[in-house]
Amino acid sequence: MYELSVDLKPGVRDHELVAALDRYLGALADDGRIESWRLLRRKLGFGAGGEFKILIETRDLAQLDDAFRVVSARAEPIESAHVDVNSLVTNFQAALYRDFPDPHRERGAERF
Repeated sequence: MYELSVDLKPGVRDHELVAALDRYLGALADDGRIESWRLLRRKLGFGAGGEFKILIETRDLAQLDDAFRVVSARAEPIESAHVDVNSLVTNFQAALYRDFPDPHRERGAERF
Protein backbone atom coordinates (compact mmCIF):
# COMPACT_ATOMS: atom_id res chain seq x y z
CA MET A 1 0.00 0.00 0.00
CA TYR A 2 1.26 3.43 -0.96
CA GLU A 3 0.34 6.00 1.69
CA LEU A 4 0.43 9.75 1.13
CA SER A 5 0.04 12.40 3.80
CA VAL A 6 -0.91 15.95 2.81
CA ASP A 7 -2.40 19.19 4.04
CA LEU A 8 -4.48 21.57 1.98
CA LYS A 9 -2.86 24.77 0.79
CA PRO A 10 -4.41 27.91 2.28
CA GLY A 11 -7.72 28.76 0.63
CA VAL A 12 -8.29 25.26 -0.81
CA ARG A 13 -11.57 23.61 0.11
CA ASP A 14 -11.72 19.95 1.04
CA HIS A 15 -14.20 19.09 -1.72
CA GLU A 16 -11.70 20.40 -4.31
CA LEU A 17 -9.19 17.78 -3.16
CA VAL A 18 -11.81 15.04 -3.34
CA ALA A 19 -12.74 15.97 -6.93
CA ALA A 20 -9.10 16.25 -8.05
CA LEU A 21 -8.16 12.90 -6.50
CA ASP A 22 -11.18 11.26 -8.09
CA ARG A 23 -10.06 12.50 -11.53
CA TYR A 24 -6.41 11.51 -10.98
CA LEU A 25 -6.56 8.26 -9.04
CA GLY A 26 -9.87 7.33 -10.60
CA ALA A 27 -8.19 7.44 -14.02
CA LEU A 28 -5.35 5.22 -12.79
CA ALA A 29 -7.87 2.75 -11.35
CA ASP A 30 -9.99 2.79 -14.51
CA ASP A 31 -6.85 1.95 -16.54
CA GLY A 32 -5.93 -0.89 -14.16
CA ARG A 33 -2.78 0.91 -12.96
CA ILE A 34 -3.97 0.73 -9.34
CA GLU A 35 -6.60 -1.42 -7.65
CA SER A 36 -8.25 1.21 -5.47
CA TRP A 37 -7.74 4.34 -3.43
CA ARG A 38 -9.21 5.92 -0.30
CA LEU A 39 -9.08 9.36 1.26
CA LEU A 40 -9.01 9.64 5.03
CA ARG A 41 -9.17 12.78 7.15
CA ARG A 42 -7.57 13.05 10.55
CA LYS A 43 -10.19 13.36 13.29
CA LEU A 44 -9.93 15.86 16.13
CA GLY A 45 -6.27 16.52 15.39
CA PHE A 46 -5.20 13.04 16.51
CA GLY A 47 -2.22 11.49 14.75
CA ALA A 48 0.95 12.51 13.01
CA GLY A 49 1.50 13.81 9.52
CA GLY A 50 -0.90 15.78 7.41
CA GLU A 51 -4.60 16.23 7.89
CA PHE A 52 -5.37 13.93 4.95
CA LYS A 53 -4.14 10.40 4.19
CA ILE A 54 -4.43 8.99 0.70
CA LEU A 55 -4.18 5.21 0.56
CA ILE A 56 -3.41 3.64 -2.81
CA GLU A 57 -3.70 -0.12 -3.14
CA THR A 58 -2.08 -2.24 -5.82
CA ARG A 59 -1.94 -6.00 -6.42
CA ASP A 60 1.82 -5.93 -6.08
CA LEU A 61 4.87 -3.72 -6.48
CA ALA A 62 4.97 -4.40 -10.22
CA GLN A 63 1.56 -2.77 -10.63
CA LEU A 64 2.67 0.20 -8.52
CA ASP A 65 5.84 0.49 -10.58
CA ASP A 66 3.73 0.55 -13.74
CA ALA A 67 1.59 3.35 -12.27
CA PHE A 68 4.75 5.30 -11.40
CA ARG A 69 6.03 4.78 -14.94
CA VAL A 70 2.85 6.22 -16.44
CA VAL A 71 2.76 9.20 -14.08
CA SER A 72 6.48 9.95 -14.32
CA ALA A 73 6.27 10.15 -18.12
CA ARG A 74 4.60 13.54 -17.44
CA ALA A 75 2.39 13.05 -20.50
CA GLU A 76 -1.28 13.71 -21.05
CA PRO A 77 -3.90 12.79 -20.14
CA ILE A 78 -2.64 11.87 -16.64
CA GLU A 79 -0.26 14.84 -16.28
CA SER A 80 -3.03 17.44 -15.98
CA ALA A 81 -4.85 15.40 -13.34
CA HIS A 82 -1.60 14.92 -11.38
CA VAL A 83 -0.80 18.65 -11.51
CA ASP A 84 -4.34 19.47 -10.37
CA VAL A 85 -3.87 17.41 -7.19
CA ASN A 86 -0.37 18.78 -6.51
CA SER A 87 -1.59 22.35 -6.87
CA LEU A 88 -3.99 21.87 -3.94
CA VAL A 89 -1.70 20.32 -1.33
CA THR A 90 1.35 21.01 0.79
CA ASN A 91 3.44 19.10 3.35
CA PHE A 92 3.54 16.00 1.12
CA GLN A 93 4.95 12.83 2.68
CA ALA A 94 4.90 9.31 1.29
CA ALA A 95 5.33 5.81 2.70
CA LEU A 96 5.23 2.37 1.13
CA TYR A 97 3.89 -0.69 2.95
CA ARG A 98 3.51 -4.34 2.01
CA ASP A 99 1.51 -7.22 3.41
CA PHE A 100 3.31 -9.06 6.17
CA PRO A 101 4.40 -11.74 6.75
CA ASP A 102 5.56 -12.70 3.30
CA PRO A 103 3.75 -15.85 2.12
CA HIS A 104 7.07 -17.44 1.09
CA ARG A 105 8.81 -16.79 4.42
CA GLU A 106 10.39 -19.76 6.15
CA ARG A 107 10.39 -19.90 9.93
CA GLY A 108 13.06 -21.24 12.25
CA ALA A 109 16.15 -20.59 10.11
CA GLU A 110 16.36 -16.83 10.76
CA ARG A 111 19.78 -15.59 11.84
CA PHE A 112 18.61 -12.23 13.15
